[in-house]
Amino acid sequence: MSKLADSSNRLSSPALALLWFGAAVSLAEILTGTFLAPLGFEQGVKAILLGHVIGGVLFWLAGYIGAKTGKPAMETVKLSFGQRGSMIFSLANVVQLVGWTAIMVASGAVAAQYLVPQLGLAGWSLTIGALIALWIVLELKNMSRLQSATAVLLFLLTIALSFVIFSAQATALPGLPTNAAQTLSFGAAVELSVAMPLSWLPLVSDYTRSARRAGWGTTSATLAYFVGSCWMFIIGLGAALFAGSGDVAVIMASAGLGVAAILIVVFSTVTTTFLDAASAGISAASISPKLNERHAGITAVALGTALAIFAPVNNFMDFLFLIGSVFAPMIAILCVDFFLLKQDASQQSVNWRNLALWLGGFALYRYSMSWDFVLGNTLPVMLIVATATLAVGLLMRKLRPAGEVVLAGQD
Repeated sequence: MSKLADSSNRLSSPALALLWFGAAVSLAEILTGTFLAPLGFEQGVKAILLGHVIGGVLFWLAGYIGAKTGKPAMETVKLSFGQRGSMIFSLANVVQLVGWTAIMVASGAVAAQYLVPQLGLAGWSLTIGALIALWIVLELKNMSRLQSATAVLLFLLTIALSFVIFSAQATALPGLPTNAAQTLSFGAAVELSVAMPLSWLPLVSDYTRSARRAGWGTTSATLAYFVGSCWMFIIGLGAALFAGSGDVAVIMASAGLGVAAILIVVFSTVTTTFLDAASAGISAASISPKLNERHAGITAVALGTALAIFAPVNNFMDFLFLIGSVFAPMIAILCVDFFLLKQDASQQSVNWRNLALWLGGFALYRYSMSWDFVLGNTLPVMLIVATATLAVGLLMRKLRPAGEVVLAGQD
């Protein structure tokens, strides 16, 4: 059994809440919030809240499966896709998590360089990468204590940042041109708000599996992420509308936050990105059990840091939507199998039926990006995939009642 999952490394609900609040506080979330500025503040906040309700429900469902089974995210995928079938998603997850590590290190380094240019982009990238590696090296309980203390610090610093941004309203720019609202529909804004919690679905179980109480632990993690992420989005929205800039580093420097600004930039990057890098190691170990999770996680940090220094990784919106198209249908199928059909295909090599359903869901998601639906495109796509999975599963059960194994304790 993984060290993260054994009984001596269980996490309390407050610890999970602080872990996921720290994950939510990130420059990427703030930057994504700035993209909603064409809607104006009131409509932008509505889109943020609606998108996060949708994303939060999905976050809870994925996290609860891990908490209930005690399995990391990519191990739970075997319940629907089989031993070898799940490797497709494990490999995709490793790639996307290394990519996220690079994006987060790069965004943190760029902001830190603006505040303290002496270290340079490479120097800040290496510094942030080293801190992320330190978080991974620590045992879960020690990491949890450090993460909790850092999350409390970030909470206080984020209050200061919020005050700086929203007190700028009195001297704000007149606002965006009246025709700017036409550049972003409400549905597109909702989809952007769904996309960020959706990006955590392939790894949330890596941490909720350690919950002492499955229901409470998953709920506390979900609520903490919901509050933190909505807050970051609203800060980004307010920065673009009221402070006249979507660049938080510029705003903090102009406000003279100094040391506080550096702490926000560096630790918000570390508390978010170590989850990505650590989960890359966990997913790699799911592909090859011979791999050490921590060593693989540190390798992911090294690769991500190198990409942050040498590759252009600043534009991540297309990357977000690619993640959604791969993992949203996967989670829809997994949730139907676990909660409704109560099927377990983990002893099979490949569940071809579910792979075919996933491929259809992937194609549908890519096609749906041209839709302009008020609730975004993720929710309707997942409902369609879930309905198809349920219908096919019930039909196959009727034709072959002795098919897959029922999950123990799920009757």
